[in-house]
Amino acid sequence: MVQPVHFPLGISAIVIDLDGTLLHTAPELTEAANRMLREMDYTPVAPELLMSYIGNGISWLVKRALTGDMHATPDAALYDHALPIFEKHYTELLLKSKPFNGVIEGLDAMQAAGFRLGCITNKVARYTEPLLKGVGLAKYFEIVLSGDTLAEKKPHPLPLLHAAKFFGVPIEKLLLIGDSLNDTVAARAAGCPVFCVPYGYNHGEPVDSLFLDAVIANLPAALPLIKRA
Repeated sequence: MVQPVHFPLGISAIVIDLDGTLLHTAPELTEAANRMLREMDYTPVAPELLMSYIGNGISWLVKRALTGDMHATPDAALYDHALPIFEKHYTELLLKSKPFNGVIEGLDAMQAAGFRLGCITNKVARYTEPLLKGVGLAKYFEIVLSGDTLAEKKPHPLPLLHAAKFFGVPIEKLLLIGDSLNDTVAARAAGCPVFCVPYGYNHGEPVDSLFLDAVIANLPAALPLIKRA
């Protein structure tokens, strides 16, 4: 039986997803995928469909773009040929991504309230670190865990457990803010609370159907639901 949630939650540290939560990266990811397909003489895919493929890291985005299927795996040689083409184009587009509305205000307010902050993403470090620096968000985070930082990535609970240990806080005092099923599954497996924003990349599905503690309109909307623990 699920225990009722009583707000405000006592929280010591907050970890936040990157793609679809902090930054609107879909335009650059979908454009890079279509540039890859054009260069390989494949038919481009509608950006809306490509956007629904985002959320499990670049490897899966490339596989889904090549096959047009959420679960199919292309021929290994084809994938190995396609990936560096995608990476070339995405590197060119990377720093065009922008924070969503409310992100800067929310991070400022969380810091001012004394919450320690981290970023947990499935994006590989070679993109995560220059992206956070380039858009001016790196200064907010004490720890950044990318998809290739640890042996596992979301939806595995390891990144959340690692972050809690880094901050020296009980896992139940660590809040994850994300935008997708990956985030909620990881949080539930780890044993920490999770809020989701509704504007992100949950494979085209509404987040209010997920097993979470709250849907928040934007980052500042998390503040009334939490208190320093």
